[in-house]
Amino acid sequence: TNPPIDPIREKIVMSLINFIGTDENILIKDKEINPFLEIKSPILTDMEMSRIKGLRNKDFKSTVIPMTFRYDTGIEGFKKAVDTICERASKRIEEGYNIIILSDKMVDSYDAAIPSLLAVSAVQHHLIMEKTRSKVSLIVETGEARETMHFALLIGYGATAVNPYLAFETIDNMVGEEEIQGISADKAKENYIKAVNDGILKILSRMGICTLQSYHGAQIFEAIGLSKEFIDKYFEGTPSRIGGIGIDIIAKETLKRHDRAFNNIRGPECELDIGGQYSWRKQGEFHLFNPGTISYLQKAVRSGSYEKYKEYAALINNQSKNPCTLRSLFKLKYQKPIPLNEVEPVSEIIKRFCTGAMSFGSISKEAHETIAIAMNRLGARSNSGEGGEDRERYKIDSNGDNRRSAIKQVASGRFGVTTEYLVNADDIQIKISQGAKPGEGGHLPGKKVDANIARVRHSVPGIDLISPPPHHDIYSIEDLSQLIFDLKNVNPSARISVKLVSEVGVGTVAAGVAKAHADVILISGYDGGTGASPLSSIKHVGIPWELGLSETHQVLLLNNLRSRVRLQVDGQLKTGRDVVIAALLGAEEFGFATASLVCLGCCMLRKCHQNTCEMGIATQDEDLRKNFRGKSEYLINYFTFVASEVREIMAKLGFRTINEMVGRVDKIEDNLPLEHWKAKYLDFSSILYKPDIPKRIKPYCVKSQDHGLKNSIDYRLIEVSREALDEGKPIRGSFEIKNSNRAVGAMLSGEIAKRYGQDGLPDDTIVFNFKGSAGQSFGAFGAKGLTLVLEGDANDYVAKGLSGAKIILKTPHDAAYKQDENFIAGNTILYGATSGKVFINGLVGERFAIRNSGAEAVVEGVGDHGCEYMTGGTVVVIGSTGRNFAAGMSGGIAYVL
Repeated sequence: TNPPIDPIREKIVMSLINFIGTDENILIKDKEINPFLEIKSPILTDMEMSRIKGLRNKDFKSTVIPMTFRYDTGIEGFKKAVDTICERASKRIEEGYNIIILSDKMVDSYDAAIPSLLAVSAVQHHLIMEKTRSKVSLIVETGEARETMHFALLIGYGATAVNPYLAFETIDNMVGEEEIQGISADKAKENYIKAVNDGILKILSRMGICTLQSYHGAQIFEAIGLSKEFIDKYFEGTPSRIGGIGIDIIAKETLKRHDRAFNNIRGPECELDIGGQYSWRKQGEFHLFNPGTISYLQKAVRSGSYEKYKEYAALINNQSKNPCTLRSLFKLKYQKPIPLNEVEPVSEIIKRFCTGAMSFGSISKEAHETIAIAMNRLGARSNSGEGGEDRERYKIDSNGDNRRSAIKQVASGRFGVTTEYLVNADDIQIKISQGAKPGEGGHLPGKKVDANIARVRHSVPGIDLISPPPHHDIYSIEDLSQLIFDLKNVNPSARISVKLVSEVGVGTVAAGVAKAHADVILISGYDGGTGASPLSSIKHVGIPWELGLSETHQVLLLNNLRSRVRLQVDGQLKTGRDVVIAALLGAEEFGFATASLVCLGCCMLRKCHQNTCEMGIATQDEDLRKNFRGKSEYLINYFTFVASEVREIMAKLGFRTINEMVGRVDKIEDNLPLEHWKAKYLDFSSILYKPDIPKRIKPYCVKSQDHGLKNSIDYRLIEVSREALDEGKPIRGSFEIKNSNRAVGAMLSGEIAKRYGQDGLPDDTIVFNFKGSAGQSFGAFGAKGLTLVLEGDANDYVAKGLSGAKIILKTPHDAAYKQDENFIAGNTILYGATSGKVFINGLVGERFAIRNSGAEAVVEGVGDHGCEYMTGGTVVVIGSTGRNFAAGMSGGIAYVL
């Protein structure tokens, strides 16, 4: 639950420094008493590795323990070798060594390598049990490590540093073969190390960790598919909820790999596997969306043939030969079927469907609007994504079509989040994280930011747009509750949704979100997300939605919170069977993103970030956009087919409505393929657990959240402003204010935006003067024509999302202190402002005008990170600024006087 960090714009707090040597007393910093070697990076060059191996003095003494075993000793030899490595480590510590190097460099036809992660974690936990871990540093010399995730795992499970010798040898070979040109081998290795370091920093930052020392040995991972016995012995403390393989299978796989490398004399293999891990390759890793399934789906939706859709669905649903998902290993219990005509109609089921959050910018105008038109025709919901929305889309077209996205997303960048944007929403979705890249902010490359995108996002054409990794107004559940309250004030009729990523512990987080009064909680699976996500994030971050959804549903039930929120799920839902499985695990609503784009012509080229999408979908290039051939009818056909399949399965299961089906895990049993040498060891009992709860506790949403709006001062402000709202007449008023008055002006601003849009009212039409101490979010989302004057002080988030209003904070006239030496307002003021003016007669806290994209402000001094990520507007600071001022600023002007 730590908020993530931006390792680039906020690198001043990040560090990869670590120390080699004995670390028995962390309170002693005297090098004479507690000598250590400081390393700037955990990636050691071959030269550095050689020097460490040669250390033999009074302070440092190194030794090498091979991570190998004799190939001919088989599985038992493998298991014994792991234990032997641990015993040798203990003995070397007794002999006075304080640096242990675990190395697989001795591999040959006789000796096979033990997986380096297994070896280092086994030694780590063995030494912890013996209470000798702090006496020694563990360094890993391995040919396995090459990707950032490999290094993160090794460091997370105890390695102080890693020498990827085979990666370096590969670079030497590539330079020698001229596959890498224009630089020397040494420079290429330097670039490789820098790239790995940057990747490790990004991984640390996702978890809200600043220093490698805090990450070292923290083992912040979840295992998928490893048995409890194996985890308890070698990776103690790591969550592993569905069981899986143990050390015997890992040994068997290691032997197979060694056999391919060394015991194939007659037909030696000269090339590595083709791969296909990240995108489909013929004869590579199997993908559910492959040329065959994509073709079947596109033919079905274009022809309107349900029979062709069934052929597609059969390919997706039957994964017996190539299981790709956890749900493919489930079997539905068809009992007590009912006639199909007793099941609720397709039209009702479709209302529970929505499309994923894909921004205008990440995809083209044509694709974005086609999706919105289709979902509005169906009575379902499309999602704007985090890029704002063109206000022209709020008008109904002449043919009756509606291009407005029903779900408006509020992400950390707050791009295009105006008051008008929020009041034109049925749902407002707060994106805490994204399934494909949790802990990372969005990044829209400058080549995709044309004049139209820049106008909607209030930014500069051609400049990269960066969303901060965290919401800077959400550092706790209480902060999230405040943002929910702010948004609900602006648009009381909208549902407030919170998007979480599937991960261990998400149930606990979801319980907090429910208590923070969210109306909808979305659990997003790891396998969804854009093709523009970093490759390491696509492969290694997040977990299947089946795990996150079931945990969330169970925790909410056990805490009597399930009945007050709706659960939504997304992450590569493709068929009606997927929807049914999700409902049985606890979901009431269902999101589709990739499948929607495939229906419109996407063929999974996986170059969404390059602006070169030949289908005209993920591009802003005018010529490529002309290739777009998608139609709303295709999506209408697809969702109708999915809902029809859902109805047919519901009839077989004996359910008349989706609500009857929600949480009925008793209708699922595992269907593990006994012939599969790995899958047969899985255990789904934790996913299929049904809490024993009273019948009065409903497993689906039956009541609305109490958002606490009834005590809002804005009802009084709206009543006083009635003539201004209805007739445009000037209004003046004065009020006392106290810190329990939160989001003052937000609801009134929503009323202005509903009537007059972004243009609002003429300046100073409504002027209200306040005296006292304002609560959180004073003037949040203030609309044009509104002026709020506060004599006193204010808490955090003043003028958040400002949309044209004027906010004035001034020191009380009888104050006994100097205004330019004292704080008058809190942190994160003007966050995401798009227009308007702010004048503050005093000092303010951190992150002033963060992500400001159009407002003007004058202030007498700011804390750290002022004007961060700013893309527009003007800020004048008459006084001091803290550290990291204007980091990531790509537009607007800041004057420091």
